[in-house]
Amino acid sequence: MQILKLDPRALKDNPDDTRRSKSSPQSDALLLATVKAVGIIQPPVISPEVDGGNGYIIQAGHRRVKQAIAAGLEEITVLVVEAANDNGAMRSMVENIAREPLNPVDQWRGIERLVALGWTEEAIGVALALPVRQIRKLRLLANVLPAALDHMALGDMPNEQQLRTIAAASLDEQKEVWKAHKPKKSERADWYNISRALSKTRMFAKDASFGEDLAAAYGIEWVEDLFAPADQDSRYTTNVEAFLGAQQEWMTNNLPKKGAIIEVNNWGQPELPKKAERVYGRPSKSDHVGMYLDRDGKVQSVAYRMPEEKKKTKAGSPTTGAAEDLDNDAIVDAPKSRPDVTQKGQDMIGDFRTDALHEALGRAPIEDDTLIALLVLAFAGLNVRVDSGANDTVFGSKRFKRHAARLIGEDGKLAFDQETLRVAARSMLIDVLSCRRGMSNSGVVSRIAGDAIGADGFLPNMGSEDFLLCLSRQAMEAAAKEANVLPRQKVRETRAALVDHFKAERFVHTAALFAPDPQDIVDLIKSGEVFGDDDTAGNTDGAGGEDAGAEDTAVDEPTLDGDEDLAALGDEADLSNTSDQALEAVDANEEQDAYGIAAE
Repeated sequence: MQILKLDPRALKDNPDDTRRSKSSPQSDALLLATVKAVGIIQPPVISPEVDGGNGYIIQAGHRRVKQAIAAGLEEITVLVVEAANDNGAMRSMVENIAREPLNPVDQWRGIERLVALGWTEEAIGVALALPVRQIRKLRLLANVLPAALDHMALGDMPNEQQLRTIAAASLDEQKEVWKAHKPKKSERADWYNISRALSKTRMFAKDASFGEDLAAAYGIEWVEDLFAPADQDSRYTTNVEAFLGAQQEWMTNNLPKKGAIIEVNNWGQPELPKKAERVYGRPSKSDHVGMYLDRDGKVQSVAYRMPEEKKKTKAGSPTTGAAEDLDNDAIVDAPKSRPDVTQKGQDMIGDFRTDALHEALGRAPIEDDTLIALLVLAFAGLNVRVDSGANDTVFGSKRFKRHAARLIGEDGKLAFDQETLRVAARSMLIDVLSCRRGMSNSGVVSRIAGDAIGADGFLPNMGSEDFLLCLSRQAMEAAAKEANVLPRQKVRETRAALVDHFKAERFVHTAALFAPDPQDIVDLIKSGEVFGDDDTAGNTDGAGGEDAGAEDTAVDEPTLDGDEDLAALGDEADLSNTSDQALEAVDANEEQDAYGIAAE
């Protein structure tokens, strides 16, 4: 290295200079004023020509030399160094980056020049302290139309998403779109509409359920998206038709038992079959599974339950449901304010409660006396139909027989151990008790049972988007206050904050807890008193009741002491199987409430 004084007009520009974008007039004027005032502080770096000439090539300091000429300086101090093997390509790149960051176009051109000289992407990354992925992103500018690149070099760059879309399009497509949206001189380009015109729907490999065999069969070729995060599978295809066809074939080949492919509506939601009820809790073996493709082409599944077929009478006419027996003359109340939890939310709560109750009945420790009490409660549920042999007409369900069969020996007599009895009792309770809204709802007894065995501890985390959508603004803000989450101005922002918060914590809405309403307890106790009075009246007024009571007493006399109580139970069973007499015995208001719950 040596220091010389040379005429700046004798120095030649480097044709491979990294910075090609013109500097602004303001920065040039500032540099010129500095040169006139104090001269050039940092000498430019030059090297002798390597092609046999006698001149010198500027390696660093093009602007300083230019402004020295503009200032009229006759001589300037320069540093002479030997030319590098790459003609100073890396030196120029590093020197420019150190002084002022290059725009992406100049960075890309410099990187391409280094690659052409034999530099690897990893070596360039180490030398420039840039991630290799950033270098690969810049190299995607090679796919951009030259006219658009020239405009980007002026400082008008699209954002990363827009650049990704433009680089993914072919040059012919870019040429047509650029011709239609080319900006006027000194105006910014409309990158939004340019990228929108070039955008294509992408289907990502990470969303594909099918394998490479179906991909090859449908002619799907994956393209790597280098702008995506490094830890994700960024492969995609724009062949939407083939992607959806492969997804559809995979669903057809992998349908589960009782599964079906269903359509989606305009909002991307699954269209369930007519009269089907969506299951938000844990699906049972009798439930159906619907598979569909969402808006992103992902395979999704939803569980749903079909209503039971109506039983027909001997005359062939279907039996009417409880909803048809409601009083048509009931007074319609004025519209009320929106409740804290919507009807859909109540359905979800019913499913959550039932799943938690069944899990608690199967796993939670239960004392024997509690278990017997639960059995009594279970058979008082609204969804229970008690079979009776008091008359010739017997209505019953075959599903309960399997539990009784565990307790019967080969000789037809009771034969069981304590453990078998406990298993049978738990299984019976699981079949009987339900909090689901509809005909299977057991009413308050299922709430009492769940509270008694601590089923609250088995409730799932309700801090999901699906459930929080069912809460009113007031209820959501109350939940946010309880969780120490600051409510946002918009409801959806508060909901998103709660979903984020409850990813690590468990949230159970107070409306889902099993603790029953005190008024429901009072009504249940009153119902017991009413039925007690009716049983007494049946024993004195009807001969059938006396016969049934006498028969029960005669049978159970050797083993039980409560003969009078058994007689009353016999009468109650007789009344429950004679529908007309039972409906007359129940108080009119209670009857309407019971049918109302069932109708919901």
